[in-house]
Amino acid sequence: MRKITLLGVLLIAAGTWTVSGQNAVWTIKKGSIHFTSDAPLEKIEADCDQLKGVLNPQDNRFAFNVEIDQFEGFNSSLQQVHFNENYMESVLFPKASFTGKIIEKVNFGENGKISVRAKGILEIHGVKQERIIPVNLEIENQKCSFTSNFNILLPDHDISVPRIVFQKVSQTIQVSVKGELAK
Repeated sequence: MRKITLLGVLLIAAGTWTVSGQNAVWTIKKGSIHFTSDAPLEKIEADCDQLKGVLNPQDNRFAFNVEIDQFEGFNSSLQQVHFNENYMESVLFPKASFTGKIIEKVNFGENGKISVRAKGILEIHGVKQERIIPVNLEIENQKCSFTSNFNILLPDHDISVPRIVFQKVSQTIQVSVKGELAK
């Protein structure tokens, strides 16, 4: 169901095209997100290997999302509860998404490595923000691996940190994303 929803969003955003041969939509075969909050008194890290997404290689449009409550690896189970209930409010805002277009022209039929910029709407905690995010692509044999590192500022997405834990949760979250797309 999630793939159908993502595909629908991409089809609406990208217009109509034939889903066959060279015009096939690429989907994530595996993808993960890692984040780090490196505050003066505490370092918090978590991972999610449930990244979902699609890419239209004909016009470079993409749509990716992740379910917030799927992040694991916190220092304690209480930290995970606070992440979901107090900061991300994952019941109200269950997903984070990034939809948009790769700015540079990319030939997905040609093997090689390329650094590009993905421009789109990053939605976290119900707040949409236009972002340009750097991405490294490696295309090989009809597969495309990607990596990206960027920061998210909590105030930009209306995520507030109580003053009592201000030294334990950073206002700047470091994010690493990696995955593999294929037809």
